[in-house]
Amino acid sequence: MSPLASRLTAHPSGRWGVCLSAQPFAAVLLLLVLTGCGPSVSHYLLVEDSLGRGNFQQADKILQQAEKEYGAKNRVLYGMDRGMTLQLAGDYRQSNAVLEQAEEEIERLYTRTVRSETLAFMTNDNALPYEGEPYEQVMINVMKALNYASLNEWQDALVEARRIDHRLNVLADRAKDKAAYRDDGFARYLSGILYESVGDVNNAFIAYRKAYETFESTRTWSRTGVPAQLRADLLRTADALHLSQEFADYQRAFPETIWQSRDAQQPLAQVIVISYNGRAPRKEDQFLDLPISLDALQLVLLNRGFSQSNRRQDRAFDSVLYGLNGRVVRVALPRLVPQKTQVPVDVIQLMGDNGSAIQLRTENVQNVTALAEKALSERMAGITVKALARAAVKFSMAEGATRGAQQAAGKDAAPWVGLLVGLVTKGLAVASEEADKRSWRTLPDEIHLARAWVAPGQYRLPGALPAGGSHPGDAPPSSRTLSLRAGETAVLIQRVIP
Repeated sequence: MSPLASRLTAHPSGRWGVCLSAQPFAAVLLLLVLTGCGPSVSHYLLVEDSLGRGNFQQADKILQQAEKEYGAKNRVLYGMDRGMTLQLAGDYRQSNAVLEQAEEEIERLYTRTVRSETLAFMTNDNALPYEGEPYEQVMINVMKALNYASLNEWQDALVEARRIDHRLNVLADRAKDKAAYRDDGFARYLSGILYESVGDVNNAFIAYRKAYETFESTRTWSRTGVPAQLRADLLRTADALHLSQEFADYQRAFPETIWQSRDAQQPLAQVIVISYNGRAPRKEDQFLDLPISLDALQLVLLNRGFSQSNRRQDRAFDSVLYGLNGRVVRVALPRLVPQKTQVPVDVIQLMGDNGSAIQLRTENVQNVTALAEKALSERMAGITVKALARAAVKFSMAEGATRGAQQAAGKDAAPWVGLLVGLVTKGLAVASEEADKRSWRTLPDEIHLARAWVAPGQYRLPGALPAGGSHPGDAPPSSRTLSLRAGETAVLIQRVIP
């Protein structure tokens, strides 16, 4: 090891002097760190602020202006993010248009090119086009179905229900681990609601039954139990289809469930409330700096420990420091940061023209954070192996380039040439290491649902309030008037970010 590198290891207090003298190198490395990332997170902060204030049009405008930041490799991510903000803004047709583009891009990306895989292996996984996690792909069809239902275009909504069924069946066939994400209780449940809303009771019952089985089998990791409303839906549809054995089984399983028959609901209208609560989890880098010599171990421990800071200026400095030492390998792994909602239940008041009030209470039907945790845990072993292999190859190439440059420079210049080339090649190897932190950030933490049948007439919807009351900074509840006839269904979508 060179004398300069030895002094760095022995006297970490001298790091600031080295940083000043290596500013040009730090600037280059910082540029590499910045350009090697996925889309900038800065616009997400603005979007979340607008969503929290209930200004959905502004949130969508921010995303639209940030389209170039996403780049060609994140077309799917851009479509998913905008699909949500457009839906919340009430532009259901445009929401479906961008979600459709995202879905088509996913199909196009099904076969990756060797060139993209090679580039990702030599830098980081952000060089690969983002295809979305399996649960995110299912959510595309869920949101499209909700958009069509909000437009009263029920046949198109059923097309999405059939796409959901196909996607989940394919997923189940591909999943080798029975404990993996291979089905989706909420997506199945929504499909059943859509089928029953158009009078297809048979397909509704099948979807409800699959939803019930999925909620039961995944409750350990999904942290979502069987919704109380789903129990009533199973009893009602089994009774309507005269499935005496199934009906008796569900009666024994749900002895305390109150339900209405299909005949009793015929003269009524239906109200479905979908509430997106909280913020989706985000990902951040978790750096592991692995020393391959005793001096490098001392340097890593004296620098900041094995788990490194995520600040970009610190990462640029680390690249210079470890590049000079030449015996530190950096591995970047993604870490999920939950952003849990504080609203367990929403209360929605429907005020009738006759002065009557109907109260709807939502229940949790989808824990998006749990889905994200499951998706990451299923892939973490593969991510880790790939990251370790990539780091080893980059270090070997940097070591080879350094020794080659020393031999070419001759005996006298070899120490300084080796130092400079090692700084650049090994510093770049450290700087280019970054985890893939991309995810559908405009999704909520949880999805809540309420479903009720009401007498036909006009209803005023003052807005939704959390069960615990309003919170500082909440957007004022919006007022809406519903005019419902017998047999009609109204779909209401809201976002709650306390």
